[in-house]
Order: sequence, then structure tokens, then C-alpha cells
Amino acid sequence: MPLPQLNVYRHDRRKRALITLAGEIDLDTVPLVRESLDKCLRDGIRTIDIDLTAVTFCDCSGLNAFLHASHQTMAAGGALQLHNPPPLVARLVDLTDTGFLFLAPSAPTLPRQPAPIASALAGGVL
Repeated sequence: MPLPQLNVYRHDRRKRALITLAGEIDLDTVPLVRESLDKCLRDGIRTIDIDLTAVTFCDCSGLNAFLHASHQTMAAGGALQLHNPPPLVARLVDLTDTGFLFLAPSAPTLPRQPAPIASALAGGVL
């Protein structure tokens, strides 16, 4: 069985980098994500934008890598933002309530669904 593939592209402009991720982010590929984000900081980059448009899968290891990189970037006086998260990433960020840490302002947030028990208590039918 072939390993999941992840491609990482980096474009720098002064102290800002655009990282474009394409493919699956999981335990097998997250070291590549971590290394590319760590390298940005080592290279003096203080603003990191991550384009997730072409991400087809992301598990909690990917989210953890983004959280770690966000913390490291803020500690260095910079900022990290996720752009264009696909629905599966937006859902992961929404479930963990971590979007405020690194979602770009234009990123859509998922509407919160009322819990079924709340509907039943309000006189609704389950």
C-alpha cells in the first residue's frame, strides 16, 4: 500500500511565507508539515500563511502541528494563519474550538447545530 502523499510548496516575500499544502496530512506526513513550518521560523519568517485549498485529509496530528507552529510563531513575535480550509479541516477546527488561534478572518465557520436534547426540551420532536 503506497504512503499517502503530501506536497508542500513555499513562496517567500520578505518576512512572510505562503505555504501551500496539497494532499493528506496525517501521522505519516505531519513531519513534513512540521519541518517546513519550523524552517520558516529558522529562516527569519515571522508571518506564515498556510493555504489548505488542496488538502484532502487532515487528522488531529495535522491540527497539532498547526497549533504548535502557531504557538512558536507567536512566541517569535509573528503570526500564522490558515486559509481556505476544506470542510473537513474547518470541522476539525470547529470541534476543537481552536479557530480563533489561526483561522484567517475570511475563513468560513461552520454553523453550530443545536443538540437534539435541546430541541426535545424546547417542545420539539426528536
